[in-house]
Amino acid sequence: MLSTQTKLEVLHPAGQIAGRVAELGAQISRDYAGKSIILIGVLKGAAIFLSDLARSITPACTFDFVAVSSYGRGAHSSGIVRMVKDLDHSIEGQHVILVEDILDTGLTLAYLRGLLLQQKPASLKIAALLDKPARRLEKIEADYVGFTLPNHFVVGYGMDFAERYRNLPDICLMPPDAPE
Repeated sequence: MLSTQTKLEVLHPAGQIAGRVAELGAQISRDYAGKSIILIGVLKGAAIFLSDLARSITPACTFDFVAVSSYGRGAHSSGIVRMVKDLDHSIEGQHVILVEDILDTGLTLAYLRGLLLQQKPASLKIAALLDKPARRLEKIEADYVGFTLPNHFVVGYGMDFAERYRNLPDICLMPPDAPE
């Protein structure tokens, strides 16, 4: 495990993230003018992104959360997605934006998109803070993307390594030789 004293390389500093999230919020506000939105955050990684995004959206919005797991405590996905927490309320007939920290293999978002579409929302779009297309296994794209990411493991701004580093204000590169 890396010590808390380990210096991580900053990929996207907090100010850059805030600016991009504000731009995404403005785009969503234009797209959903006059409509209400339900933001569905994928716990735990998207919690901070969802909070900042919600504050930058002008149409009325509420939010709910789902939790899925495919990583466990390591840096590599098991490839098997399992639901840990489902929605608290129905989304039938509602405009929904699924909010995720990182679109990586696409397995998680494809799984969630399928489940949410079964509930017959009026519309369903995806907002991902980070998009890592190099690792995509499922054919899925986000409608709103903060940054495109090279094939690196990142932490900070809600994203973790074995539940650590979520509280960092920046998005940082995890050293490739970090122990699992």
